[in-house]
Amino acid sequence: MTEAMSIRQLGPAERDAFFTLRLRGLKTHPAAFGQSYEDAVARGPSQHDAILSGTEAALGSFLLGAFSTRDGTLIGTVGLRRETRDKERHKGHVLGMYVADDAAGQGVGRALLTELLARAGRIDGLRQIVLLVTSANGSARGLYESLGFRVFGTEPDALCIDGVFHDADMMVRFI
Repeated sequence: MTEAMSIRQLGPAERDAFFTLRLRGLKTHPAAFGQSYEDAVARGPSQHDAILSGTEAALGSFLLGAFSTRDGTLIGTVGLRRETRDKERHKGHVLGMYVADDAAGQGVGRALLTELLARAGRIDGLRQIVLLVTSANGSARGLYESLGFRVFGTEPDALCIDGVFHDADMMVRFI
């Protein structure tokens, strides 16, 4: 069954819901994120204030949220951070892709990424979107491939979680 949802850009009013969902993702799926749960807690929710304020949207950076139309709960997030250096402004990076476990497998991730790609396509000068996915995360990689991303390299031992190293595939999609 597909989750009934709405997708919109997150703003300051959603900071607490976003941070709570992010912490849940960091805790339950540590290999899916570059940031650790402990680092996120130490830095606090204010680490996301700049992108949530919308001031970075004009530069091409934003966070999207998927909300259940049943109860308004935030069930998934994804962001795009555009490079700001002149020689790399043609690139954007997918960040913080996460769908709550109880909403997984219902099209939420696909809907979030489809909206991200549509918005990215309207950003002047943006040419490619890149992301990292742990090599063992076949379901996420399959979703990304189905939306046109392709692997262009693998970083060995990209993440170390509790002494265990995880490779990460670097993927790209051209707009």
